[in-house]
Amino acid sequence: MKKHTLLFIALLGICQIFQAQEDKYQWLEEVDGKKALEFVNNQSKATFEKLSEEKDYQDIYDKSLAIYNSNERIAYPTIRGTYVYNFWRDKDHVRGIWRRSPLESYTNGNPVWETLLDIDELSKKDDIKWVYKGSSGLYPDYSRFLISLSKGGGDAVVIKEFDTETKSFLEDGFYLPESKGYASYVNENTLIVSTDFGEGTMTTSGYPSQVKLWKRGTPLKDTQLIYKGEPSDVSTNGYVMRDDEKGYIVIDRSPSFFTDLKFIWTNNKIIKLDIPDDASTKGILNNQFIIQLKSDWTVNSKTYKIGTLLSLNFTELLKGNKKIQVILEPDEFSSISQVSMTKNKLLVNLLSNVISQLHIYSFNDGKWMNEKVKAPDFGTISIVATNHLSDQYYFNFMNFITPSTLYSANASNNTFKVYQSLPAFFDASKYEVKQYKAKSKDGTMIPYFMIAAKDMKNDRTNPTLVYAYGGFEVSEQPFYSATFGTAWLEKGGVFVLANIRGGGEYGPKWHQDGMKEKRQNVFDDLYAISEDLIAKNITTPKHLGVMGGSNGGLLVGVAFTQRPDLYNAVVCQVPLLDMQRYNKLLAGASWMGEYGNPDIPEEWEYIKKYSPYHNLKEGMDYPEVFFYTSTRDDRVHPGHARKMVAKMNDMGYKTYYYENTEGGHAGSSTNEQSAKMNAMTFSYLLMKLK
Repeated sequence: MKKHTLLFIALLGICQIFQAQEDKYQWLEEVDGKKALEFVNNQSKATFEKLSEEKDYQDIYDKSLAIYNSNERIAYPTIRGTYVYNFWRDKDHVRGIWRRSPLESYTNGNPVWETLLDIDELSKKDDIKWVYKGSSGLYPDYSRFLISLSKGGGDAVVIKEFDTETKSFLEDGFYLPESKGYASYVNENTLIVSTDFGEGTMTTSGYPSQVKLWKRGTPLKDTQLIYKGEPSDVSTNGYVMRDDEKGYIVIDRSPSFFTDLKFIWTNNKIIKLDIPDDASTKGILNNQFIIQLKSDWTVNSKTYKIGTLLSLNFTELLKGNKKIQVILEPDEFSSISQVSMTKNKLLVNLLSNVISQLHIYSFNDGKWMNEKVKAPDFGTISIVATNHLSDQYYFNFMNFITPSTLYSANASNNTFKVYQSLPAFFDASKYEVKQYKAKSKDGTMIPYFMIAAKDMKNDRTNPTLVYAYGGFEVSEQPFYSATFGTAWLEKGGVFVLANIRGGGEYGPKWHQDGMKEKRQNVFDDLYAISEDLIAKNITTPKHLGVMGGSNGGLLVGVAFTQRPDLYNAVVCQVPLLDMQRYNKLLAGASWMGEYGNPDIPEEWEYIKKYSPYHNLKEGMDYPEVFFYTSTRDDRVHPGHARKMVAKMNDMGYKTYYYENTEGGHAGSSTNEQSAKMNAMTFSYLLMKLK
């Protein structure tokens, strides 16, 4: 028995050595390795020198920066107590300022801003490239906040306590060192904290596994442990959920990316909520606990269908009883994209054929009543801010050719009015939007939007860019982008937004039909749209490009390795590409619910069929791909893009590669960096597709 064990260990060691030798580019996974950064700098320098020489580069950069820095941008509100808070960047505030205005003056259209925190000044003082990552305030007066700051834009943050009256950090206030963690106030002297508490307190995905209560004036090491998850979970965190003046301490344990176990901490004990693990929690209103189903749920012989929005009597739920009301059951072409609450009303943003509709729901006499908001049609509505002290709220409307408009609204009487609109940064009257459907390989009809000049000729020569994502139940909706307008449409480009499976456009099933072993559906949907554009004589492969970031970067990586015949340009941003090692890199393990586990042979069997890094072949006619990532991306490892480029270059393929030294998963930390990225991207696309 002992001999067999030793033999097995020896064989395992040989296998590991073989695997290490097999991936000869693994050294590029060392984020700040000297050799790796030398490779990165050489590639980035060559790419910038080439693309910045393109005739359109400077024009695109200048226009993009002017748009990003424009003072005519909308100052979107976050309402906390009697103030509106806003984070703002412009040419004088490169890293941004966190500021506030009295709610009354903001509501009247004349905000009086006072700067609370200047990130540029803080960065200079601390000699750290700080990036503001949000705040969590002390209810109900919000005199103090927990400010999250990232070094260079990554997901890991330092959390510091801030006093809004003195406009300074508290010297002996709450402080959490850098971690992918979270904290919020229970009361003035207590926080609920999930962070890196030391060895054995983080999951394999790199997120906290423990939740503790931290009393002011005590060391972090002496916090009270109230819940402990498993190392194999994605994460465990805690927060306070409010129902008017009542606050409930919630513990959220995520065994996988798409499952959550919900617990309430009350009277020094844990109560598990008896709801489906895959249900999405939306909050509490008037003692009604709101959830959306991601699978069918049968209770007392009655089945509630996937996608349905439900409410449960919360005090009864805490006792183990389920008193359920149906709020909304979407049809096969609809999905719920957003749920928010004012003091008395429930706001539901519904997608119908990828077009937004806004509804107000009231809970009266034990039933939900619905009233539609007569908001603008044929575009995207976003609920921007709600006021928990009243029924006041703000929503945004936009589509591809209508600039973003912020509306001030009141849910109690269903009224709204224009608060502020973006100026038209380009002449949209020249363009029109059409919605089509393409038939995918399995016969499913896949919707997409196309924006093009009204006088466009279907002569097969139009430079056409398809943007797609296709994952994690994220819906791609119509949006107004001034930079896309000036950098692409005005230069003769056609823009296409793909609503492929894997997204949430038609509800949870639309997503589930693109998960794990069904992922090829996502890629086939993209090819169907691309081929439909060619069949309509809008373009040809010579003039057709595709763009995607993160999961979308994986999508376009698959696209050019599976169908190099379809595209002449590929923009692959902050991508996943090595699908054999993705679960071992940074937050990768958290996405196994989406892609599968490559360490399980039967799951690797379907993953390896599309993993771009493993499907590269010599002697192919690949397009010259433009890869873009960030050294400080601590979510999707920059090693994915680095290794792909190195492998392609060694095979003799020409690539373009640029790695920003900061920016995190967003790719950029400042408006200048965003403008530079824009200019390089569209210069590349115009060079390849025009």
